[in-house]
Amino acid sequence: MLKTLLAEVKQYKKVTLLTPLFTAAEVVMEVLIPYVTAMIIDQGINAGNMQAVLKYGGLMVLMAFASLYFGTQAGRHAAMAATGFAANVRDDMYKKVQEYSFSNIDKFSTAGLVTRLTTDVTNLQNAFQMIIRIAVRPPLMLVFSIVMCVIISPDLSVIFLVAVLFLACALVFITSHAMPAFNRVFTRYDDLNASVQENVSAIRVVKAFVREDYENQKFRKAAGNLKDLFMKAEKFIILNNPVMMLTVYSCIIALSWFGAKHVVAGNMTTGNLTSMFSYVMSILMSLMMLSMVFVMITMSIASAKRISEVLNEVPDLANPENPVMHVEDGSIDFNHVTFSYKSGTGAAVLKDIDLHIKSGETIGILGPTGSGKSTFVSLISRLYDATQGEVKVGGVNVKDYDMAVLRDQVSVVLQKNVLFSGTIIDNLRWGNENATEEECIAACKMACADEFIEKMPDGYHTYIEQGGTNVSGGQRQRLCIARALMKNPKVLILDDSTSAVDTATDASIREAFRKTIPGTTKLIISQRLASLMDADRVLVLHRGEVSGFDTPENLLMNNEIYQEIYTTQVMGGGADFDSAPAQA
Repeated sequence: MLKTLLAEVKQYKKVTLLTPLFTAAEVVMEVLIPYVTAMIIDQGINAGNMQAVLKYGGLMVLMAFASLYFGTQAGRHAAMAATGFAANVRDDMYKKVQEYSFSNIDKFSTAGLVTRLTTDVTNLQNAFQMIIRIAVRPPLMLVFSIVMCVIISPDLSVIFLVAVLFLACALVFITSHAMPAFNRVFTRYDDLNASVQENVSAIRVVKAFVREDYENQKFRKAAGNLKDLFMKAEKFIILNNPVMMLTVYSCIIALSWFGAKHVVAGNMTTGNLTSMFSYVMSILMSLMMLSMVFVMITMSIASAKRISEVLNEVPDLANPENPVMHVEDGSIDFNHVTFSYKSGTGAAVLKDIDLHIKSGETIGILGPTGSGKSTFVSLISRLYDATQGEVKVGGVNVKDYDMAVLRDQVSVVLQKNVLFSGTIIDNLRWGNENATEEECIAACKMACADEFIEKMPDGYHTYIEQGGTNVSGGQRQRLCIARALMKNPKVLILDDSTSAVDTATDASIREAFRKTIPGTTKLIISQRLASLMDADRVLVLHRGEVSGFDTPENLLMNNEIYQEIYTTQVMGGGADFDSAPAQA
């Protein structure tokens, strides 16, 4: 974990190293000032020597200004190092998440990743700044002050050593009990963020079902759990201040008592006793700052572990050493493919799929919910890797391709349509960042999106809100199809991507595909049989297995599941697949 996080310092190594150096110089100046003060009292004031007062007074002023300069530089460099470190951590975490396969992402919840990128990184940034500045200053101040006390009076220095040992034992007790509680706190942060994210993203559903009170109660429960855990952790942390103050006042009383005896006995001067009081305050303030550092580090260790988990996660999918950089055609081969999710129950979602699709074919895919339709098409663009068997595109195993090349040629419109904030043109150029406006318009015509875009006030430069909330579901689907077409792919996969458009528009889109991209292999998942009637062949999946793979006409004659859905939808009035009265 430590090695992973230290690697994030990168270009801020210089300012990170300079911070403790400036801090050390600041501490040296502060430690010497009480010593000079004692010389002013003993050699100047008590001796009636004004020349000594001016000489040592001037020296003390110079040392004060030097301490101010070194402290300012230490603070400035610490801030630069900590903020730069946090920026590097966030940047590398975000890049790492972009490299994850779907199976990697399944290990972390969305809310968990958000918490790690925000709250956890902020905790780590504060801890890093404390470590390189505040955590350096107290130990140095502590050591130098004790050394000066030993030089002035070895006997009285025993008081500070006893105080240090007492506080060390107290801090070990506090941190050992608080750390487990803080580990649980950040898990609860994930639950809280998940509740907020789910509610805000589905606010229309919440209002439609009048579930505001229920959502408020759920959030209140999550916030209450977080509060209880924080209180449990703070129960130990709050002991820090009383223990510290007890030590401070005990040392002052002990020093006053024994110091006065030394002065009366002539074993110590008044100036030395005065400087001892300054050093005792420095020692105790250092111990107080150390205890604060311990608290911060205790809180940040949990965050550091969670961040390291993200940075150390190894993506399941990676490019081969010598990847294939060209997809020959849109042919697809499944050679005895079996697949199961690593984060699931371990049961096979797809079982021994063996089929072959020619380049340019239009393939319909039918199956009830949970039959493995989306998983089937995800293997083609290598969003997942097959557990057994091999998937080929253009005659080459998908594992042998450069993933960017493969995914550019296997364009997928996922079941959940997502648009990003920006203009329509900006969204379309996700498919081809160098596309001209004319190319964008041509793709929209194929997807039948041009008809509603032209009616918008700013046309193709209309701004799309985050998530596409200012367009309808059908419009969003057509824009996502147009975006996929911008790649000019050899394989086009539509995962139930026309469910929100009317049948006439659906037919127009399929007609446009036949005329404009006849050489592209098209895989269309749909619960609506009418969308698949003109497919060259239809794949019927049932419980992860191939129930049938043939032309619609042949399936109508020899496949019971297809016959039932045909009877239900075409002859009986248009229900979807999952509404079929019985399964074969």
